[in-house]
Amino acid sequence: MNKVIASIIAIAMAVPCMAQSQKRLEEQAAREAEQKSPAGVTLTRRAMTQYTAQSVMPTELAWRRDIYRELDLTKEKNAALYYPEEPLGDRVNFFTLVFNLILNGKIQAYEYRLDDNELFTPDNLLDIENMLERFYIDYKNENGKITVLQRDIPSREIGKYYIKESNYLDQMSNYHTRVTAICPVMVENGFGGEPTKKPMFWLNYDEISPYLGQTPVMTSSYNNTSNMSLDDYFVMGCYDGDIYKTSNLRNQPLAEYCETDSALAEERQKIEDQLVGFRKGLWNEDSSETEPDNEKAETPKAKSKTEAKSNAPKPEKQRERKQREPRQKSVSSGERIGVHR
Repeated sequence: MNKVIASIIAIAMAVPCMAQSQKRLEEQAAREAEQKSPAGVTLTRRAMTQYTAQSVMPTELAWRRDIYRELDLTKEKNAALYYPEEPLGDRVNFFTLVFNLILNGKIQAYEYRLDDNELFTPDNLLDIENMLERFYIDYKNENGKITVLQRDIPSREIGKYYIKESNYLDQMSNYHTRVTAICPVMVENGFGGEPTKKPMFWLNYDEISPYLGQTPVMTSSYNNTSNMSLDDYFVMGCYDGDIYKTSNLRNQPLAEYCETDSALAEERQKIEDQLVGFRKGLWNEDSSETEPDNEKAETPKAKSKTEAKSNAPKPEKQRERKQREPRQKSVSSGERIGVHR
């Protein structure tokens, strides 16, 4: 009888232990599955400062100019953000990565405002469910947890990205260019018209860069190795983007005051030249490469003639000068008076 009672007590004590062990195994399996998922990168605060190649922008600057670029994913340099179209093992494209990070609550996204400017404040945080409905993305909301199947993530429809670049000069007179914000843009082809661009949300680059630093990317069709991270890709400026706006007092995009395509192209080039000229001016680069407009370079033939002329012996100065003829002055009587030396 005592043996039966002891067996019952032992079983009763073992059941909770087995339940706890099973729960730990399930939690461990869930963590491993999360680590294998496209957005499963988990970083501590210390690691987040280590896995980014971009330096923090100082609060006090000597000079700064912000520009906005449009990255067309059909361009070769920008294709690294589009491929692979579908996840290949642990490899995903840029949009799939950040989209899953947003759904898992690891990064914040911010509303795309009507003035086209980014605002990284708590009152401008993205309403994820509202965004999914606006862009007709299928999802499930189970007890407040929003999930989207991988096949329903619209990465194929992301045809462009807007990025914000800050060009600045720090207090040590060092020139920097850094990406500060990114916005994925869904592109829909119209019927016989121009494609419709639909910006989705803004991302603060400083918040996402540690995760990008852990994501390898292939940047060339000729070299299929993933030899850099997505963070390196942005920090090193490997993308190719056209300027569509600069920070200005009237908040005007270039298209609002450039009436023609040629005027728009000229304005873009003008801004690019201004940035290059400012950067070159910092180092006092030799200006002999470019000559003033009012001076023309001599051809070798003309130069040789000039040198020969300068080296030729000069004729001896004539000692005798022509006799200066007397100046005559008229008087009222009509007589001429000679003025001598």
